[in-house]
Amino acid sequence: MSLQFVSSLSAVPRETGGEFGGALLGEPANGAVPAWPAQRIFAPMLGSTTPFLYETWLTTLPVQAGRDEEIDWRRTDGVLYGVLEMDESDFLGAPDCSPLQAASAEAYRRIFRLLDAQGIPHLWRVWNYLADINLETGGLERYRQFNIGRQDAFLGSHRGATGNVPAACAIGLAGGSLNIAFMAGITPAVPVENPRQVSAYNYPTDYGPRSPTFSRAALVYPAEQEILFISGTASIVGHQTVHPGDVVGQCRESMANIAAVVDAANRRCRSPVFSLHALCYRVYVRHAGDFHKVRDTLQSLVGEAEVVYVQADICRHDLLLEIEAFASHALES
Repeated sequence: MSLQFVSSLSAVPRETGGEFGGALLGEPANGAVPAWPAQRIFAPMLGSTTPFLYETWLTTLPVQAGRDEEIDWRRTDGVLYGVLEMDESDFLGAPDCSPLQAASAEAYRRIFRLLDAQGIPHLWRVWNYLADINLETGGLERYRQFNIGRQDAFLGSHRGATGNVPAACAIGLAGGSLNIAFMAGITPAVPVENPRQVSAYNYPTDYGPRSPTFSRAALVYPAEQEILFISGTASIVGHQTVHPGDVVGQCRESMANIAAVVDAANRRCRSPVFSLHALCYRVYVRHAGDFHKVRDTLQSLVGEAEVVYVQADICRHDLLLEIEAFASHALES
């Protein structure tokens, strides 16, 4: 087994000896922190019986661990998972840019330096969290500042900013540092785009001086596996937000986009086809009061699929929710 994803609601982090990396959603009362690289997402859980959740990638393969330039990481022969937190205050006074832009660029430069040093050059999936994502400072929304820094690092590290770019999300939290987790591999990801949407890296300048650097989804290949990572997906058709103010309409439109991405991925996948009912979902809801509407709508579309709900802000002020998903299939030798 290369990678297996598990969730745990236990009061202490799951420790089996095969931990590769993962995330902590919410905040446990005892403050326990796992030994493996864990992205800490301090945002309220919605509809959960406990205020926190551990999500862990396990592996049966030998694991190496390290810490470089404040990145905690673990790797197998072909895959690396890492977590990095950057304090924007360390970049106050950065020339010609905001602290967030400078922190974002430096974070991604460190990631690329690590991947080059480890001989695992291909970024597969990235999870980005930043405070006050919709706040405007210095005349520019913070999400747009982040996009400039991210793209600067891609280009400066000799990675393209269009086409073969990783699946990703960028989510706003109430506070905290710039927080990035990533998975990378020795083989390139197969990017998947959505025919219903303009590719994010081709957005017009209406959405900022630099386009977001991510693909709508990616097919990736750990040993003997095919994983479909679907990026954060919202109620956008073409490049425009649709159903403003209507959380049910936005939920249905987001799922229509995910269905289109799954269909596109199934035309390129090497394993049995992926289906909406067999995906694992993480749903970010801007307003906690919308939770029941979102949950009921999603259940009508995906049944009893595994879903985690988190209260968080979305990259556009008029978006009320965002949905990401993934699934893993075994590959025959």
